[in-house]
Amino acid sequence: MSDTAHTHESAAHHSAHEFDEQDAARDIADVPAIEVINTVAVHLLSAAAVKCGLADDPENQLDLDEARKLINALAGLVTASAPDLGDQHARALRDGLRSVQLAFREASAMPDAPGFGPGEKYTGAVN
Repeated sequence: MSDTAHTHESAAHHSAHEFDEQDAARDIADVPAIEVINTVAVHLLSAAAVKCGLADDPENQLDLDEARKLINALAGLVTASAPDLGDQHARALRDGLRSVQLAFREASAMPDAPGFGPGEKYTGAVN
């Protein structure tokens, strides 16, 4: 490929990348914060459930180290944003969080002491 063709291709790729970022920024500007928070929380919740072995292939998907990280992030997000989410959204997210916390405890060969499981520094002990 000639230098001119390579430069043109690189510039076209750069322009497309800038266009994508501008579109994404414009799109995200139209989305209410509550919707962004809920979307992120649902992604964290789904990923945590898979890593806790609650998906189609638990033997190959179970990864409690990864699950712990996801549950901690979810607990922090839900706890911090609950006052802004409103009761209905916050309750649903808290219920999902509690479910993955319990699934984590059940999947653990040596469960954490009450109050020391993933996310429990934000939620308190989960039984």
